Amino acid sequence: MRTRRWPVLLAAATLLVAGCGGGADDSNEDQNAAPATTGCASSGDLTMWERSGGNKPMVDMLVEAWNTKNPDCKVNLTYIPHTEMVGKIAQGIASGEVPDLMGMDLIYAPQFEKAGQLVDLTSRIKDWPELKTASKGHMTVATFEERLYGVPLYADVSALFYNKDLFTRAGLDPNKPPTSLAELRAAADKITALGGDLKGYYLPGNCAGCNIFTVGPLMWASGAEIEAATKDDEPLTGDGVKQVLQFARDMVKAGNVHDGDRAENGETFHLQFGSGKIGMMGTGNFQINQIREQNPSMKFGIGLLPGATAGSSASFIGGDLVVVPRGSERVADAVNFMKFLLSDEVQVEVYAKALNLTTRTDMIDNKYFQAEPLVQDVAKALEVGRTPYTLTFFEQINSPQGPWLKMLQRAYYTDEPLDTIIADAKKSMKDIASQS
Repeated sequence: MRTRRWPVLLAAATLLVAGCGGGADDSNEDQNAAPATTGCASSGDLTMWERSGGNKPMVDMLVEAWNTKNPDCKVNLTYIPHTEMVGKIAQGIASGEVPDLMGMDLIYAPQFEKAGQLVDLTSRIKDWPELKTASKGHMTVATFEERLYGVPLYADVSALFYNKDLFTRAGLDPNKPPTSLAELRAAADKITALGGDLKGYYLPGNCAGCNIFTVGPLMWASGAEIEAATKDDEPLTGDGVKQVLQFARDMVKAGNVHDGDRAENGETFHLQFGSGKIGMMGTGNFQINQIREQNPSMKFGIGLLPGATAGSSASFIGGDLVVVPRGSERVADAVNFMKFLLSDEVQVEVYAKALNLTTRTDMIDNKYFQAEPLVQDVAKALEVGRTPYTLTFFEQINSPQGPWLKMLQRAYYTDEPLDTIIADAKKSMKDIASQS
């Protein structure tokens, strides 16, 4: 299956490289565009693509809210398998068969912006007051050469979720999550020792994106740097890379993860912690409501993803942007959908009510968050989070055939020397960055 997908992924990279900036024309055409509203600019249904494996419940609710308010221009939402999304978008843009708007993993935006494959929305949205408090991580990658190409669709931060019920059964303090890799290992050992189908930790073995979201922060918190931002950067630097790979290898060898985790490609990642069979797992804020629906009786807490030194922590600030692919004939409606997402009412009554992070920081203080300590706990990850900015993120990190996942799989499941594994990945990442 992976082999059959590779031509699509390769085609995506080729199309991105082949593209050349075309966004400036859009800004000239839009100088006289009507001011954005939160309703229809024209009639007729809109098409939208979004990746699977993301925050589907949140996106579904946002689209439903728009459709309820705007029955004359409903959004028809299609989910694309997340491992195929980049190729699908790039091929659609090349052929002219594009949706009216789309949700895009924010980390890929700079590549598409540089290639001129997204509509430049600067003249339409640059003066919106809502952008002053919109997620900085999202707006950083939504900007290329001082031009704006999108707004946040949803925000994810990674954190350490832990099962308080299993902590109690294992004799651990249910109110004290681990604050170092050593503490995490010790807690996992005790939970696994409970026996049965219980395991102390979760490692997704075949999902590059899941690992950069949850294992990447362990490295950052341990002082490491991962990707090469430019051709002149050195990837995989710092002792933290090897420390975390050794930690993960030891967890696998100790039996602290389920054997089936090795096959996880991201499609069922969001269902794992709610099973009640895992003591601890790196995952995102989007899980809070979903876990409660999946396993209402389970008690769980949220801490920060730790590093090698006690008290160190980090988080991946991710999520999706709403963007408009070049060739869309419904730009005004797409922009109005963006305005709708950033409105006060939607931020509170859709995002916050569903216990998802608002994408505007001035909307965090609301009645729903005030009543939910777990959201307050996960929001702390914003203080230690980062969003990588590189034009080759897909090739270096997120590709199922890329050097990041290959390095992790060799570290997790073989006995090869870690120094050799890291050196091989470092060379591949540098080669990729040098070709951008």
